[in-house]
Amino acid sequence: MITRPAPDEYAPFYGTYLHALDGEDAVATLVEGMEGMTALLATVPADREEYRYAPGKWSVREVVGHILDAERVFGVRALTFARGDAGPLPGFDEDGWAAHSNAGSRPLAELAREFALVRGSNVSMARGFTDEALLRTGVASGKTVTVRALLWIMAAHEAHHRRLLAERYLGTTGG
Repeated sequence: MITRPAPDEYAPFYGTYLHALDGEDAVATLVEGMEGMTALLATVPADREEYRYAPGKWSVREVVGHILDAERVFGVRALTFARGDAGPLPGFDEDGWAAHSNAGSRPLAELAREFALVRGSNVSMARGFTDEALLRTGVASGKTVTVRALLWIMAAHEAHHRRLLAERYLGTTGG
């Protein structure tokens, strides 16, 4: 079981996201998030895939592309620190990355399959971490973070965007 991180294991910025997340085991929470996101994306009508709830906001496809980018970044950070390399690792400019992504032109079903694969890989990786590895720290985006916290941040980031997709893009409370 990968328990919740203590507040000193991550930057305060992530606290709001982490406190909004249910669950007591990171692996179970990551799996539930994968299932929840996949189920939500399966409900998006084809004519809503390019929908933006306001000018300048990402489309549904672009949001999923952003989730994929962040999922990979958090996974690389977790792997790097778990293996004893404390960094520092750079941040990433989510808007800059989105501008260079082709997620907006890819079918949502393809993006959803890719999310399930990437999340599944991260779940497998997390299951292989020792207790010692989970508590290793590194610096990413100028902030010290533990491997355990990164797994929870990964789950919280996806859950945050799943709620936004449900509420602002699909007009539901599900997700």
